[in-house]
Amino acid sequence: MLEAKNRLGIVFFPAFDWSISPTHPEREERLLYTRDQLLEEGLFDIDGVTEYRPGVATLEDVERVHFCLPDVSAVATQSHLISAGGAIKAARLVMEREEEKAFALVRPPGHHAMKFVHGSRGFCNMNIEAVMIEWIRETYGPRRVAIVDTDCHHGDGTQDIYWNDPDTLFISLHQDGRTLYPGTGFPLELGGPGAYGRTINVPLPPSTSDEGFLHVVDHVVLPLLEDFKPDLVINSAGQDNHFSDPITNMNFSARGYAMLSERLDPDIAVLEGGYAIQGALPYVNLGLCLAMAGLDYRGVVEPGFDPGRLRQPGKVTDYIKRLCDDVRGLYFAPPRERMQGEEADGFRVRHKDIYYDTDGISESQVESVLLCPDCPGVVRIESWSTAHPLSVGVEIPQRACDRCHARGMRLFEEAQLKGGYRYVQLIDRRGKVYRQSGF
Repeated sequence: MLEAKNRLGIVFFPAFDWSISPTHPEREERLLYTRDQLLEEGLFDIDGVTEYRPGVATLEDVERVHFCLPDVSAVATQSHLISAGGAIKAARLVMEREEEKAFALVRPPGHHAMKFVHGSRGFCNMNIEAVMIEWIRETYGPRRVAIVDTDCHHGDGTQDIYWNDPDTLFISLHQDGRTLYPGTGFPLELGGPGAYGRTINVPLPPSTSDEGFLHVVDHVVLPLLEDFKPDLVINSAGQDNHFSDPITNMNFSARGYAMLSERLDPDIAVLEGGYAIQGALPYVNLGLCLAMAGLDYRGVVEPGFDPGRLRQPGKVTDYIKRLCDDVRGLYFAPPRERMQGEEADGFRVRHKDIYYDTDGISESQVESVLLCPDCPGVVRIESWSTAHPLSVGVEIPQRACDRCHARGMRLFEEAQLKGGYRYVQLIDRRGKVYRQSGF
């Protein structure tokens, strides 16, 4: 009888009752074929591989991550809360040492959901990885976390949430934003003043195959993880880099994904995108599960796999090698003069325009980060959109100094008294207080 080298918990939630539309790529069939494949291959008959049901995230779990307008219930269905609860369940299994590793095979996905949420963008309403990570930190105390996002689309929401968090290293491997939604994720997007160099983007050209992705892992991801020394490694495991995916232009294979997972060795993986629901997801998910469990995945071969046809062009290989050298240098020596935004009255200020493609909402933001030599600093965001009038959110980090904690509370109170804001919200991770006010 086979025995897993690493005890693996698989949390499964296909969200039977939620889809954007019956024919949309993000629909319940995404995981039904995967479940059939895992059962057919006898995955759960392997000693050390166990299936679990998800929990349900609470409103407070979401409020410690997002400023939702007008509130969490307006932007998240029960399926979203269960998807986030599935990620939390995976974290609990690992943190309580019930399992050595865990894979949250859940939907809806979340990595395009930013700190402010006016609606759905990129099929995402709440960032399930961030909800999970902040649950870990509130439950078990501060942790250094590395998120490696391997979805084909840039994880712009996760980047936005952790833009100014020095205890979170965010690395995104994705198709170049000049060729694919959301049009972001370039190397000089390096993070805010409190965490400059902790955001790392590797925009890859179309037709990147196994060779290119694995080169990035070996020459960027692993050296950065070795330097950062995280307590936890999270794989934001999007699978739309697959050669058969209908909405992207990459040439990754199921076996390549498994090799990446084996080298990355994540503590927790959370499913994100992937829309070839019959020809790719069942095989990629099987390969990932086998790799995480420390089992042989060499027999995993999907329909249409042809190494010769999928071979990476030489010019793509050369480009990726140069890109990796540049990106690695940006982490170890980030150019301060290229930091985004301008300094004003002790804050670093940047302006952002965001489009919600799923819901057709246009949003504008002014983000101000309080500059502090002793902690990451308080973040204050003014936001308005075609769906909601001017609102403001104040975020106080978990390890805020006394001075910044007091300043953050004053900013929140002043916003309530000032008027002019439709919604005023507070995320105080140090004090574990999450408040919302409407006017």
